[in-house]
Amino acid sequence: MRHGKKFNHLSRTASHRNAMLSNMASSLILHKRITTTVAKAKALRKYVEPLITRAKDDSTHSRRVAFSYLQNKESVTTLFGEVAEKVANRPGGYTRILKTGARLGDNAEMCIMELVDYNELMLKDAAPAKAKTRRSRRGKGSAEKEAAPAVEATEAVVEAEVVEEAPVAETTEEVKAEAAEEVPEADTKEESADNSEKKEEKE
Repeated sequence: MRHGKKFNHLSRTASHRNAMLSNMASSLILHKRITTTVAKAKALRKYVEPLITRAKDDSTHSRRVAFSYLQNKESVTTLFGEVAEKVANRPGGYTRILKTGARLGDNAEMCIMELVDYNELMLKDAAPAKAKTRRSRRGKGSAEKEAAPAVEATEAVVEAEVVEEAPVAETTEEVKAEAAEEVPEADTKEESADNSEKKEEKE
């Protein structure tokens, strides 16, 4: 019984299928781009991506495992050298499938399968990664630093207003002083009038 064994056999025996996927994987690693059917490309993706992940760990064991799948010394050398350097910072998803339409003879869905990091046009079009923003207690310090110049500016404005108001205060003080000076003059006039009346009474 074949319960739970659900994968595309690609109308081939196991040995034929493995040989085909091995050759296709070698071609993809050496040429960085191949044209094939969508069904074969999806099967190849499951076959080659674990090998590319293994190539990040350059050890004798990893090279022997990769060679057991690829059976090609040149592709193993390229995989662990050039390709491993390119994909070092990528956590997966090393391949891309671009559908190109139907094949003329049998109307099979065709596609181009390529290594993602070797398509320079798409890398240029890709938007730059946004800087991650995290809310934390440290953010308050930066907010306070930003608020400090604003506070200084408001203090400067208040000081300017005080300076402008100072002459007004001086003028009010001068008015009061003049009023105070005028009041004694009136008092002296009244006192002189009282004194003259007293003199008249005495006489």
